[in-house]
Amino acid sequence: MMRRNAIFAGLAVVLALAVALVATPVFAQSGPAGGSGPGGGTFGYGPGGMMGGYGPGGMMGGYGPGGMMGGYGPGGMMGGYGPGGMMGGWYGQSSGGQALTLAQAVDQVKSYVANAGYQGLAVDEVMEFQYNFYAIVKEESSGRGAFELLVNKYGGAVIPEPGPNMMWNTKYGMMAGWSMGGRFGWGTPTGSESVSPEQARQLAQQWLDQNRPGDSTETPDQFYGYYTVHTLRDGQVNGMLSVNAFTGQIWYHTWHGTFVGLHEVGS
Repeated sequence: MMRRNAIFAGLAVVLALAVALVATPVFAQSGPAGGSGPGGGTFGYGPGGMMGGYGPGGMMGGYGPGGMMGGYGPGGMMGGYGPGGMMGGWYGQSSGGQALTLAQAVDQVKSYVANAGYQGLAVDEVMEFQYNFYAIVKEESSGRGAFELLVNKYGGAVIPEPGPNMMWNTKYGMMAGWSMGGRFGWGTPTGSESVSPEQARQLAQQWLDQNRPGDSTETPDQFYGYYTVHTLRDGQVNGMLSVNAFTGQIWYHTWHGTFVGLHEVGS
């Protein structure tokens, strides 16, 4: 619990700085219906949204690759979890260190969930990638995804996955229950989720056809406020992306690297 609180406290400092910087609002071009689309002026979830722009390269709070504040993508400036990140390079490719096995990563995730203070959650699967282990934690009662985690391959540290898991998750994410009226996109979206699982898969495939021709999709894992979709090439997992359940925005996960293996924990 203390570890989780420390992580979120550090991220809150970054967001507080971003809030201070945008005290005088200057919005990018608004997306449709309140600016939730690309470059949206209200929620600013679209790529390049100037204020609160959570897409790649967003100026304030930019959690996409290379984002100015909290950049979680490769080379992120603040807290850089990607390779070469400014703040300690969380991926930690230790010289001479022994990487965890997939089974050890599963144990790390189980311990994290057991100690996090949540009730009724279970680890569903853990995947090994080049730069990290990735885990899905689901609600036992609903079967719906609760949140996603990353495990450091060398130190074994477990953290909430950056990107959609933090910024789009309306129940377990960093912004759940904390709202600024949606002005800069740092509050929970209002209204009902409008994107169905099948629509999410279709949107994901359309994006892949344009950006990664030859890749296909698996059935989406549904979380609160978004979906995560594993992508395939020649029948093998080769990455993943997320689809916003309110706007249909796509966010490709750039921080995993090459897929290595999978351990299905849940039933």
